[in-house]
Amino acid sequence: MSVEVSETPIGGKLRDFLDVVDYVYRDDPNYVRPLDFDLEQRLSKKNPFFEHAEATTFTAYKNGWCVGRISAQVDRAHLERYKDDVGFFGFLDTVDDPEVAKALLDAAAKWLARRGMKQMRGPMSLNINEEIGCLIDGFDTPPMILMPHHRAYQGALIEQAGLEKIKDLYAWRYTVGDVPKRAAKAMADVDAMPEVKLRHVDKSHVERDVRIIMDVFNDAWSDNWGFVPLTETELSKMASELKPILIPELTYIADIDGEPAAVALALPNINELIGDLHGKLFPLGLPKLLYRLKVKGPKSARLIILGIRKKYRGVKKYGALSICLYAKMHRSAEKIGVRWGELSWTLEDNAAVNVGIKFMGGEIYKKYRLYQRDLV
Repeated sequence: MSVEVSETPIGGKLRDFLDVVDYVYRDDPNYVRPLDFDLEQRLSKKNPFFEHAEATTFTAYKNGWCVGRISAQVDRAHLERYKDDVGFFGFLDTVDDPEVAKALLDAAAKWLARRGMKQMRGPMSLNINEEIGCLIDGFDTPPMILMPHHRAYQGALIEQAGLEKIKDLYAWRYTVGDVPKRAAKAMADVDAMPEVKLRHVDKSHVERDVRIIMDVFNDAWSDNWGFVPLTETELSKMASELKPILIPELTYIADIDGEPAAVALALPNINELIGDLHGKLFPLGLPKLLYRLKVKGPKSARLIILGIRKKYRGVKKYGALSICLYAKMHRSAEKIGVRWGELSWTLEDNAAVNVGIKFMGGEIYKKYRLYQRDLV
């Protein structure tokens, strides 16, 4: 029986789009369904991402069953920065059926081509600052907060539909144990510098401090492949979303002579707390989540940002600053009972960052892949 694909524009009803994952991952013990509330907010017209982008969603049906989903999006912020006529797809989840995957990817490709895009890249849900990549290695453990999970067949189906690898991403597992001696010395050396002051995010001024973190991030990461800075409204949205879950001990801002120079931000792994909520935050999910977060506390966390302003990177005196931040985060995590963390994601060809993580004892335990194909 042929595959039928249905389009639902942003702002439309998303029930099949949200629920299809229960069928796709029905026998996968490591899948964690994202909170419906979060996805509905991200795929609504109120999301500030759509101030500079447009998108749509598709669901696929076969034999009367919803068997897959995908989004397609055009990000004008990306186009203005790179002028490459690249559009994106995301939220790709399908059953193990090449016909289904191809139908969805073709639908996304046609939608993008009608808007003048010459290439399609993904998965990105919705852009590079959110969940990206298709899991290609590391299926035996659940995903971390804001990281995707896929069935082992998904990457092969993408390739069968005519897409090719453009970049691999790494997720590193880091066990909280002893700080390497050289890292401990680096931390002590930086602590001895009178002009360097380190502090945690102040929860009474979360928006201010999140803006500081993202300002340093935008400077530190501006040359990274595919980077697109967050807008002012996206920053405000991020701050409001982080405030309820942020753990100050898992954050650092380093000032040099009063200027924010380096930052580190880790998030508690909400995924370890919501597995049995089945995507439903209301009416009982929210109190369960808050109790588990505030009373029991998470045992894992994800380091999502660690960056140093460009002007300080080439200064030999501050060469140990990044290692100092790794070590500080290690000690803080240990104090609050976090047993292990994920450092993600890093580009496969970002040698400097990858070497630093290896130095601290990190090991690659998941790999993700981005794909691309021409739309001509």
